[in-house]
Amino acid sequence: MNIGFLTIDWIDVLDVAFVAFLLYQVYKLIQGSIANKVFFGYIMIYVVYLIAKALGMELLSAILGQFMNVGVLALLIIFQQEIRRFLMMLGRSTSFQENALLKKFYSPKISKESLTTIQNIIEATKSMATTHTGALIVIEKEDDLKKYIESGDEMDAAVSKRLLMTIFHKNSPLHDGAVIIKDGRLAAARCMLPVSESGTISPTLGFRHRAAFGMSEQTDAAIVVVSEEKGEISFVNHGGIFRNLSIQDLEAKLTDYLLKK
Repeated sequence: MNIGFLTIDWIDVLDVAFVAFLLYQVYKLIQGSIANKVFFGYIMIYVVYLIAKALGMELLSAILGQFMNVGVLALLIIFQQEIRRFLMMLGRSTSFQENALLKKFYSPKISKESLTTIQNIIEATKSMATTHTGALIVIEKEDDLKKYIESGDEMDAAVSKRLLMTIFHKNSPLHDGAVIIKDGRLAAARCMLPVSESGTISPTLGFRHRAAFGMSEQTDAAIVVVSEEKGEISFVNHGGIFRNLSIQDLEAKLTDYLLKK
């Protein structure tokens, strides 16, 4: 197909479509963050560089050209978290268990131990919400949480309602940070989680919720948060949050996400 002096083939259309899709995904990743402004600032400089080069402004195009060459490396450093999230998103979308078509043929067995672990988490969460005891519980799914476990006090204990309530009691030396549950065992307490820098998080949410968001952005873990101020129960996964859940809703979401996959 010819448009004026341009000859457009179906490959060109496909090329533009892929680039548009890629830019849209990048925009979704950086939306609401500080990286958003940096990205658009870089785009503006690139546009000025193209205009200067087209107009034959050799000095300006030479200066901006050097900046663009160094800028690629600078962008990789600035956007390392966003690039990591993007690659993780691609990896999850191509994984066997995340594929919607293959899910129909994949039905993992639900062990009695897994159901017991979830039930103990639910019972502890219900009690802590009633007493307005702040809590942050991370349950491992597919992604390995070893480095986060090592940031806290390793325990390797059976998950129980009493143990979780004891850990998050305000006078407990372990109540700060998160509890991580791995393979149905309480792997560690007082763990440090990455704090999200996203500007889309409601300003009414505190540090626990931001840590839960940060963990969900970097891993596929399921995170349960109990607000100390309101006793509100939240469930966070894949960078999304479900707030003010009833204990029945939380149980349904945990079971569906962790066991039915």
